[in-house]
Amino acid sequence: MQTQPEAEFCLDDARRILGEVFAPWVQDLNLAVERLEHAPPADVADWQPGALLRMPFSERLCRNGGVVCGQALMALADTAMVIAILAANRGYRPMTTVDQTTHFMRAISASDVLADARVVRLGRTMSFGRVTLLSAADGKPAAMVSSAFAMLPG
Repeated sequence: MQTQPEAEFCLDDARRILGEVFAPWVQDLNLAVERLEHAPPADVADWQPGALLRMPFSERLCRNGGVVCGQALMALADTAMVIAILAANRGYRPMTTVDQTTHFMRAISASDVLADARVVRLGRTMSFGRVTLLSAADGKPAAMVSSAFAMLPG
């Protein structure tokens, strides 16, 4: 896939990349890109580019007790951060996860999960971000994730 840093990056591009670039098991999560933000609004001083992804609830993602497992939540956060970085970059750029730290705050049961991913710093060789994972049922945070990505030559 060719790097296009100046190209407009839209929902269709994000959805296409989700189906072309990620491993088949990540695609099996049926993630949906719901929103991209790459242009700051005029009235927000501390705005950061980002993306909002949804992971539909499935019993297959639950551990004993009907709770969505941490592995699925971490995969959602990682994928959401990649999409957010692509939105901030306004096009595809190869990258790899260097670090991901997840703080689980509460369980999610029988609900879709939303990942609000924000790019803290978009760099030439490294990019950094944070993701808030929320229960779609009540909008309450369930986990906070910080991550670092190595930006690879295209």
